[in-house]
Amino acid sequence: MTDDHLDGNALAGPLREIFAVDMTAAVGRCAGCGLTGPLATLHVYGPGPGFTARCPGCEEVVLRVVRGPDAAWLDLRGAVSLRIPLADAEPS
Repeated sequence: MTDDHLDGNALAGPLREIFAVDMTAAVGRCAGCGLTGPLATLHVYGPGPGFTARCPGCEEVVLRVVRGPDAAWLDLRGAVSLRIPLADAEPS
């Protein structure tokens, strides 16, 4: 891979069209190496034809998002899990 990537904050706009919360703060686990961290730390390549986000540890693809004129496609096959902070959640 080249170093011509954006950080995961580049996903904020495209993911905001799908989710009601800021997904760059969501913590994901890479299916390739098990690295855990916020989506904002992913290495993002794009925007055309969509965005591809790779793990900063092993460079495996964690997610892809493509927006068409009337639908969005979100491929999360490289993520084992996502922990999404909820804005109105009561502290535990």
